[in-house]
Amino acid sequence: MHKAGFVNIVGNPNVGKSTLMNSLVGERISIINSKAQTTRHRIMGIVNTDDMQIVYSDTPGVLEPNYKLQESMLAFSQSALQDADILLYVTDSVETPTKNQKFIDKVNSQNAPILLLINKIDLIDQLKLEQLVNQWKEILPKAEIIPISAMHKFNVEYLLKRIKELMPESPPFFEKDALTDKPARFFVTEIIREKILEIYDKEIPYACEVAVEQFKESPSLIHINAIIFVERDSQKGIIIGKQGASLKKVGTLARKEIEVFFQKKVFLEIHVKVEKDWRSKDNKLKSFGYKLD
Repeated sequence: MHKAGFVNIVGNPNVGKSTLMNSLVGERISIINSKAQTTRHRIMGIVNTDDMQIVYSDTPGVLEPNYKLQESMLAFSQSALQDADILLYVTDSVETPTKNQKFIDKVNSQNAPILLLINKIDLIDQLKLEQLVNQWKEILPKAEIIPISAMHKFNVEYLLKRIKELMPESPPFFEKDALTDKPARFFVTEIIREKILEIYDKEIPYACEVAVEQFKESPSLIHINAIIFVERDSQKGIIIGKQGASLKKVGTLARKEIEVFFQKKVFLEIHVKVEKDWRSKDNKLKSFGYKLD
C-alpha cells in the first residue's frame, strides 16, 4: 500500500508558514523573513519514503490585493484550497482570529481534512492558549486544532504523525527522487530576493523582482547572471548604493548561500534594471512566473 497526497499550507502573512514548511520538508525550500509578503509563489517541497510521498505546498500570505502582483499571490493561495488532500491552516498566538473572514469561509467549505495550527505558542501562557483554542473551535468547527511552535519544533512530530495518518492511498505524483517542482533557477532568484529583503527597508524589497538570465553549470562551477528589476530610477540607485556597495553586499551574501544550496562553487553577476510599474503589468508578471486569471 502506497500513500501520496498534497498537504497545502495557507494562512495570513507572517504566521510562520515558510518556517513550518522547511521544518516538515527538512530542507530550506521557502525563504523566511519577518517582512510580510516574503513568499510570492506557491512552492512545493516533496518528502519521499518507500511507501509514501508527501507533497507540501507553501503559499503566499492571504491579503486584500492592491495591485496585480498581489492578485496573483492571492490566486496561488486560493488554488491551494482546491487541490488539497490535507489543508494546514496556520494562524499564530498574536493575530486576531477573524482577521480574514472571507478566506476563512472558503477554508470552512473544504471537504479535505483541516488541521488548524496555532503557531508561536511559546509567546503566550496556557490560559491565553486555551482561550484561542476555544475561539478557533467556533470559527473553524471542522478543523482539528494543534498548537505548535514551528521555530522550536514543538509538536511538529505529532503534526507529522497526523499528516501520515490522514494521507490517502495513491501512487506517487512525482519521481521518487524529486525534492521540489521548481527548477534550479527559481531557487537562485528566491535566495537573491531574500537578501534584498534582509538588506533594504520600506518599499524597496516589494518593488524588486529577480530573473536569472544565464545559469551555466560545469562539474566544478555554476556561472549565474541575474537581474534585479525595480520600478523606478530612484530605487535602482538605492539597490546599487554608494559606489556599488549595497549591490556588492547582496551579491556576496547570495553567492555564499547559493553555494551552500547547490554544494558547488558559484560565480554570480547581478545587474539592476528599471521596468516601470512591473507589478501591474500582465506580460511582465507572466514572464516572472506569476499566475493571472
